[in-house]
Amino acid sequence: MVGASGTTSDTHVIDELRAVVGQTGLICDPNQMRIYECDGFTVAKGMPTAVVFPTDTDQVSRCVKILARHGVAIIPRGSGTGLAGGCVAFGSGVLVSTTRMSRIESIDLANRVAVVQAGVRNTALSDAIATSGLHFSPDPSSQRASTIGGNAATNAGGINTLKHGVTTNHILGVEMVMPDGSILQTRAKGLCDGIGADLAALICGSEGTLGIITRLWCRLTPKPRYFRTFYAVFESTHDCCKTVSDVVASGIVPTSMEVMDGQMIRVVEDAFHYGFPTDAQSLLLLEIDGIDQVLDEQMRAIIAIAEGNRARNIKQCSDPVRRAELWSARKRAFGAIGRISHSYCTQDACVPRSKLPEVMETVARIGKKYDLRIPNVFHAGDGNIHPILLFDEADPEQVQRILLASKEILEYCIEIGGALTGEHGVGVEKLHLMPKMFNAATLRLFLDVKKTFDPHQLVNDAKLIPSDKLNIELLKPSSMNIPGGAL
Repeated sequence: MVGASGTTSDTHVIDELRAVVGQTGLICDPNQMRIYECDGFTVAKGMPTAVVFPTDTDQVSRCVKILARHGVAIIPRGSGTGLAGGCVAFGSGVLVSTTRMSRIESIDLANRVAVVQAGVRNTALSDAIATSGLHFSPDPSSQRASTIGGNAATNAGGINTLKHGVTTNHILGVEMVMPDGSILQTRAKGLCDGIGADLAALICGSEGTLGIITRLWCRLTPKPRYFRTFYAVFESTHDCCKTVSDVVASGIVPTSMEVMDGQMIRVVEDAFHYGFPTDAQSLLLLEIDGIDQVLDEQMRAIIAIAEGNRARNIKQCSDPVRRAELWSARKRAFGAIGRISHSYCTQDACVPRSKLPEVMETVARIGKKYDLRIPNVFHAGDGNIHPILLFDEADPEQVQRILLASKEILEYCIEIGGALTGEHGVGVEKLHLMPKMFNAATLRLFLDVKKTFDPHQLVNDAKLIPSDKLNIELLKPSSMNIPGGAL
């Protein structure tokens, strides 16, 4: 096993880890570990030396101490639904999976706080408080599988992000095992802290580069009691995206504004038959919530804006069953892609809302340039685009084209004032583009922050932040088991 500080015996380290987690808490058979060689970004693959499955913070701490003592790379992993290669082992390393840390430890409805282990699934918490009138607001499309620890690590968003914020806005405290095995708790014992630096906010979105999140204090907020849900159909994606920008510019902040382009409408309709018009070029699914007395007025204002942008059809939905179907259509969109493509790569840039029309036109142009199909479904309200590049992973030439197209899309989004990611993270996928977005001094500061937590750079090194130990060139897409080296 090759670690950061040299070579040590695979067997010796694995035996030590097994003594902590038990015989069934560790796998090192390559056949069993095959599913752990990548996450949702299947282009980046690397086989770990072992995968351990601790069940509590103490076991995580003891495992990390063993790995740190031997100088072995440590890779945190939740349920593997990430889309940027953030939990992939390169060269060697041990994955520390939190999926068996799945206990909801306490729910305090009076103070609107739930304490959960990192491996609790997003929807498991929502289900546990379903009748309370409260909910955990972050709702990424992967929420049935993704863990709350993983949501926090990537600062995941979701459909409600526009009005209610991303994961960090709903995390009150974090417990994290540091790279030396010590345990950091960012929350004081009382419910009303806020003393000192906001370490929880720093850890949220750090993509596992500072340590391993093991426990979270989650903010519970009241479920909206009143809402209006409707969708508008357009003859062009340009008009649809302009409507999004115009609605927010009018002063109305919807809960959600989601766009599907014509390709995506047809994919979803063919798969699930929701009754969407398959000849439409774009669909805007929108919801507002708040005080019942003002929602109708807001809805009329939004409809007027959509009609002013040539919406050909607008349908309101007051039936709870139909409302659930509409949001199911949005959340199942990525799953429907499997019907038309062997593989797909989802990009995740965030751009100014006002530039959404031209962004969609540019994405379409880049798709034509590289002869790729790129359907789009995205969180339009906060400018978080998700072009879905379709390809066959078994064809190296197609892989090269999607990587080149992705690079061009992301560089364009940076140039117009956008960001590399809105919620999926940088991981390894976009690491080589970080110098395009940040200057050298800023990147050095990012690395200095990491080294404050992880001086030996053992935990998820060369993810999110370019490393001064691992050569960034080795982590460009051209090295990810892809022949040809286009980048």
